[in-house]
Amino acid sequence: MEESKRVLLKISGESLMGNTPFGLDFKTINFIANEIKEVFKCNHQICLIIGGGNIYRGIEGASEGVDRSTSDYMGMLATVINALSMQSALEKIDVPTRVQTAISMSQIAEPYIKRKAIRHLEKNRIVIFSAGTGNPFFTTDTAASLRASEMNCSMIIKATNVDGIYDKDPIKNIDAKFFEEISYIDILNKNLKVMDSTAISLAKESKIPIFVTNLKVKHSILNVIRGVGKFSKIS
Repeated sequence: MEESKRVLLKISGESLMGNTPFGLDFKTINFIANEIKEVFKCNHQICLIIGGGNIYRGIEGASEGVDRSTSDYMGMLATVINALSMQSALEKIDVPTRVQTAISMSQIAEPYIKRKAIRHLEKNRIVIFSAGTGNPFFTTDTAASLRASEMNCSMIIKATNVDGIYDKDPIKNIDAKFFEEISYIDILNKNLKVMDSTAISLAKESKIPIFVTNLKVKHSILNVIRGVGKFSKIS
């Protein structure tokens, strides 16, 4: 698996909270940045997408009475804050980055332009894609599958709080069954909440395998690329 050259890493916004109830924990962000640097040092081109759930989750705002489109745009802005925080952490450890946004905000970041993003990757810069797809009603999981398809990535690595895919929550159920490998169709049929169905369907269409690993475990992202350690594969 080591020959993979261009990968997309999807990190949830909640991962940036550490042990705090919301917002950003910079100790955790620095830990994640160093994990990403490990992959970067192995000459892999890295696309990065971070969710916004640690600051604002659009669908929850909608359930509280905020217009769904407005709520989703607020969630997109949260992903930009997270992208900038990760950019800062990576640049501090000498990892060159560019942030691109699906919503134009030229004083903060570049607009998303496919050719420009590819050029950055070829120049060995990490590209952090923020603001989702730029459209309401789509999650950052879907944005991950979309950008991975556009960038022609060889894999999507979803780094979460568990070490792979289970048939039910392993934290609450000690008898949860672990899937080392599972098909896109089974993920959809079993309604396993790894990524939303649009993201899974798009990855299936583009034939991009998805790997799920535990972000809290040291070297877990690099281990997926090397094909060692514990993780799940969707293909």
